[in-house]
Amino acid sequence: MRYGVIGTGWIAKSFIDGARMLCGAEFAAVYSRTNESGERFAEANKIATVYTDINEFAKGDFEAVYVASPNRLHFEQSRLMLENGKHVICEKPITVEPEELSELQALAKEKGLIYIEAIMYMFNPARDLLRDAVSKIGRITSVHFDFSQLSSKYPAYLEGKLPNIFNPALATGCLMDLGIYCVYPALDLFGMPEKITACAHFMDSGADGSGNAALLYPDKLVNLTYSKLGQDRLGSQIFGDRGTITIESISKLINMYMIDNGGNKTELIGDVPKEKLMGYEAAAFERFIAIPDDEYYALACERAMQVSRIMKEIRNISGIRFS
Repeated sequence: MRYGVIGTGWIAKSFIDGARMLCGAEFAAVYSRTNESGERFAEANKIATVYTDINEFAKGDFEAVYVASPNRLHFEQSRLMLENGKHVICEKPITVEPEELSELQALAKEKGLIYIEAIMYMFNPARDLLRDAVSKIGRITSVHFDFSQLSSKYPAYLEGKLPNIFNPALATGCLMDLGIYCVYPALDLFGMPEKITACAHFMDSGADGSGNAALLYPDKLVNLTYSKLGQDRLGSQIFGDRGTITIESISKLINMYMIDNGGNKTELIGDVPKEKLMGYEAAAFERFIAIPDDEYYALACERAMQVSRIMKEIRNISGIRFS
């Protein structure tokens, strides 16, 4: 598969490395706003062609596009790629608004193209291990999913700069960047909640720096916590009356254990390199392109829409606004 890449950040490099590792993918072109950053990224990642005109890039000689630009640009750039006949895998959040996602899913279907969200959880083989373990720990009444990671951009913010991730104009912030990794397993494992409560702590820039949401089900409460201003050291847990599942990283599903009520500990999975996890995304994407009626493609699209709607509801309740 020949890819074009939109974006030159570390996440784009991780996807490239993973797609090459698992799929032998070829990366033919990169789009960047500036030629300098594009050339630097292309040289480091062995990409032949650099574009600084997004419309010319959309006509490039490749079949698929990986979109890793700021959140605010995902909708318009993905639409342009689909309109030009490219399959699209777009970094999370796939769009800012669920209405945008609905429009692009319909466009992709009309054109016979694949359009998915690049989210590690849905394409990670450890998802099946987790789902199986959940069925073995009895009645579940309480869950805590946490993704709190001190941002590498926070020191720059404290110096008075405004990194993209803390700029509401780009539809960023903690919920959109990290909280989504908690929402995905909540909906995938337990379905849509009956009620949501949520709140956020806001930075001076107007971005949410941390927050939490409680998803209420008839038989359980799923608590989500997320922060870019501090580092989690305990991970996530699912509590059943016959055992507990501990998860070191809810985004990567690594170092997961099942512990029975006697304290006996069973490893579900250890550590996995980030590049390999992103390679799983590329492998699923290419499988969907080869087999467009794959049932899991329909599930991935449905789950992306559910997550987008819940994220919008959490934003509304928390008072998160994008200027």
